[in-house]
Amino acid sequence: MLTLRELIAEYAQAGKGLGHFNISDSNQLHAVVGAAKETNLPVIVGLSEGEREFFPLAEVRMLIDHYQAQGVQAYLNADHTYSVEKVQHAIADGVDSVVIDGAKLPFEENLHLLTTCVKYARASGRDVLMEGELGYIGSSSNVMEALPEGAAITEEMMTKPDELRALVEQTGVDLVAPAVGNIHGIVTSGQPKLSIERIKTLKEAVSVPLVLHGGSGSPDEEFAAAVKAGIVIVHINTDLRVLYRDTLKTTLGGKETTPYKFLTPAVEAMQAYIAQKMALFANQ
Repeated sequence: MLTLRELIAEYAQAGKGLGHFNISDSNQLHAVVGAAKETNLPVIVGLSEGEREFFPLAEVRMLIDHYQAQGVQAYLNADHTYSVEKVQHAIADGVDSVVIDGAKLPFEENLHLLTTCVKYARASGRDVLMEGELGYIGSSSNVMEALPEGAAITEEMMTKPDELRALVEQTGVDLVAPAVGNIHGIVTSGQPKLSIERIKTLKEAVSVPLVLHGGSGSPDEEFAAAVKAGIVIVHINTDLRVLYRDTLKTTLGGKETTPYKFLTPAVEAMQAYIAQKMALFANQ
């Protein structure tokens, strides 16, 4: 099985996108793994700081190892990590990559946080990919009535090529997630459109792969265009949460008391969604 670094390089060269799906429990993990088996495609499993308080990384790592032994190409990412200490814990728990989220910090503070974390990862003795963020896209994976204050949805507010280049060159990060009209969560009053032109410009500015955060709510045609423009990894979380919750509302509305019977429809619904997105991103 390829390392995550090798896989990302292969996908970047081929102009394909990898699916990254956040989980909070083993039911969502079953759905992600089921989709990977169904499509025979690799997948990245992510947990933010809040998600891994409920479902610890060390436990997820053991399950990922089990699935890998079965031939599933699954990788583990510590998503949205806000401190050096949490980065250290994630690396110790065996993740394949870490997202260091300094998007709300002033540029120099974001730079310092990333540089410190990259140095620690390089000294860890493991090949853990380090991902930086530049440009605020909100922080809530929820359904919202309006855009979060300060989110970068206008051309002027989006990540700028020269700043992204400086961030990558000065920190040595392996991946970078820019603000290109994307928003964490789903906006019911109207989901912002991705700026495909900004993605193209940023791809030309840096040599490392670009990651799209806040994929929930965007239409398939925008995903396809974003991958073609240079996005190599697409993160999705809120869509899965909503699908999980809504399916459970239906199955719990009856008299069924057996957990695997009322949980199975939710897992199947999530797996179908994930499989469709994985195939879309990979141009299949």
